[in-house]
Amino acid sequence: MELTPQQKQEIEEARAAKSETRRATVPALEEILYEPIPVLDHGFVRAIDYMGDDAAIVQAARVSYGKGTKKVSDDAGLINYLLRHRHTTPFEMCEIKYHIKVPIFIARQWIRHRTANVNEYSARYSVLDREFYIPDASQLAMQSTQNHQGRGELLEGEEAQRVLDILKEDATRNYDHYVEMLNEDQNGDVIDEDRSGLARELARMNLTLNAYTQWYWKIDLHNLLHFLSLRADAHAQYEIRVYADAMLETVKRWVPIAHKAFMQYRVGGVGLSAAALDIVKKMLAGEPVSQEDSGMSKREWRELMATLEQDG
Repeated sequence: MELTPQQKQEIEEARAAKSETRRATVPALEEILYEPIPVLDHGFVRAIDYMGDDAAIVQAARVSYGKGTKKVSDDAGLINYLLRHRHTTPFEMCEIKYHIKVPIFIARQWIRHRTANVNEYSARYSVLDREFYIPDASQLAMQSTQNHQGRGELLEGEEAQRVLDILKEDATRNYDHYVEMLNEDQNGDVIDEDRSGLARELARMNLTLNAYTQWYWKIDLHNLLHFLSLRADAHAQYEIRVYADAMLETVKRWVPIAHKAFMQYRVGGVGLSAAALDIVKKMLAGEPVSQEDSGMSKREWRELMATLEQDG
């Protein structure tokens, strides 16, 4: 990811500005505020504003004045309890705003999380940059035969190279045609004074989905953690997972106690159905168990055995 001199200057100016405040601030997050965290080949995540901290979660749960007089260990215990028992509203007291640059096809998957405030770059008013996501060869995989929305074995050799060539050629050609139809460059300057350009809102339809878009994305901590529990999961699509991983690092800086509880009870924990819990109890009692007698489907059984690291 390369930033233009103008973008670098804007970031430096934003980071140099300081404001006097009485609200809670978090030094670890302040350290990286406005700084872009590189993601994929041209993307990034920037934390640009936030409200609240771990103490705000505790304060909301206790409905207390100020920060209260409890010890940090007491606060951690309360946050653990809240997360463990899914008491979500105290986490809604914290909010964070990101500036994100992401390929369009991932943005369309991302926007299905309808719990954030979003303002996206408009190709009706501005010209998109000549930047496209081209995956690394290590991410070029065949369609999985087990999972209809996942990847299987890697493509190799000439097949992988042909796919990369097609992605580059199509993105470049379509962008060239986009500029030709617009009759203007990325700065909005007219290319050929003797001909008219197509409206931006129409010319954009020819762009490939691996072109990059940008948006501001503001969300409360409860909904952010739900987003991350799905998108930072090992089963999530790689291209959105790397964004979630970058955002998870900002959460670790912002609300370290809540982050630790989240990793313990959501990322590292597992929920069991009544049938699965019954199987675990029988296993602990030394009783024989089988999928046929469990009342569980074959898929549920496989997932349970994988979670328990047992041969199914």
